[in-house]
Amino acid sequence: MVIIKKTLDCISIPLCYIFNLSLQSGVFPDRMKVAKVIPLYKSGDKHSFNNYRPVSLLSQFSKVLEKLFAQRLDSFIEKYQLINENQFGFSKNRSTALALLTFIDDISSATHNNKYTVGVFVNLKKAFDTLHHSILISKLYNYGVRGVALNWLRSYLENRLQYVHYLSNTSERLKIVCGVPQGSILGPKLFNLYINDICDVSKRLNSILFADDTNFYCSGENLKDLVEIMTSEMLRLKKWFDVNKLSLNLTKTKFMIFGNRVKEDEVIMSIDGELIERVTEFRFLVVIVDENLTWKSHIEYIRKKMVKSIYILGNVRDLLDYKTMRIIYFSLFFSYFSYCVEVWGNTYENTIKPLNLLQKKVIRMSHNVKYREHTNKLFIKHKD
Repeated sequence: MVIIKKTLDCISIPLCYIFNLSLQSGVFPDRMKVAKVIPLYKSGDKHSFNNYRPVSLLSQFSKVLEKLFAQRLDSFIEKYQLINENQFGFSKNRSTALALLTFIDDISSATHNNKYTVGVFVNLKKAFDTLHHSILISKLYNYGVRGVALNWLRSYLENRLQYVHYLSNTSERLKIVCGVPQGSILGPKLFNLYINDICDVSKRLNSILFADDTNFYCSGENLKDLVEIMTSEMLRLKKWFDVNKLSLNLTKTKFMIFGNRVKEDEVIMSIDGELIERVTEFRFLVVIVDENLTWKSHIEYIRKKMVKSIYILGNVRDLLDYKTMRIIYFSLFFSYFSYCVEVWGNTYENTIKPLNLLQKKVIRMSHNVKYREHTNKLFIKHKD
């Protein structure tokens, strides 16, 4: 451990020197701007490009420089409170749970006051890959990022190259003309600053932004008037997307009507002449939200995931010790239970009962006890 620490200390000196030299000159090293893209097969036809997920591998030294710059950028953003309060992604003390709680709390309050809430779930086409560099630099300048720091960021974005490596084949290097580097540390932060002013486009709509997962919503007593407001405001937002070179995927954009009042069947919403599909449930930030906030669909989704994992656990429990089984429990089961449980967990006991029964079954299997064994002491032991 001592040898490793000394080695890291020796490495940190030249890295800090390189960073300071890079920042003082306002130039990001060209040799660190090359990305190796590896396509990973997902499913379907192997001959279709759409069935592969491109993974970009960047220089490790590049990420170190980005990390050092990101710390300074974060301090600047926090000092001047640049990020809008409706943005929850990649920000300190902000999370998907907080974003969903804010959204659900507004809907619940409106429902309690006998109002409707219309929410539009926006879908963007490859948002991170289509950011316009000139627009981003202009916005950073307006936020106060200027001088050497702005030159450094401009150098960081410009003249980047990428090539594809698949099996033993390597393509030629091509220039990247837009977007932020995939897998980078600065990419998400720059994206936040790029879309930050979208919250100021409409004064009548509320918004929840988490990276490229975006939701706009509004509440009111008259459903017809509410839909008209949403339609006109979404048209303004569509123009903002067009001006900022972001492609709004209207075929995957959906809207939902929340509230306990009787909802009309024939409610039509369109954006720029294209009809938007109305849905009764939608997966937002990996949580399935339904129009009545019953959480039945999300709980059923978790139950199905657990049933598959329980089958695997049942086949290996006689081969593994308790310590290993405990690790499997937290990785395969507890992660589903705990994710945003503060949002969907406060529902009716009968609705959540199937998950409680499955969790008890998993605990018994982890401890390798009989299926009628009381689980209270097992849960207590599991926390140790």
